[in-house]
Amino acid sequence: MPERRKKYSPEFREEAVKAVIETSRPIAQVARELGIVEGTLGNWVNAYRREHAGEEPPLTVSERARLRELEKENRELRLKNEFLGKAAAFFAQEYR
Repeated sequence: MPERRKKYSPEFREEAVKAVIETSRPIAQVARELGIVEGTLGNWVNAYRREHAGEEPPLTVSERARLRELEKENRELRLKNEFLGKAAAFFAQEYR
């Protein structure tokens, strides 16, 4: 017998989306706390963002600085990962 889909009230959806957007908490964390599927909450958040484009508050100075730090760290980790992949391929050839 197929599983029935759970129905959520519009009020519940709105509160769940607000918990993500207003607190800047990860979707996965909020979904776990509310006992709903992460993908479902992600769909609700994406729909909200499409409907309310431009209404979200801009990033604060500290948020922008943190974003720059994370982007820099991401670039560095990608380069290290690429280097390690090439090194592993090189050493794997030596043992053939």
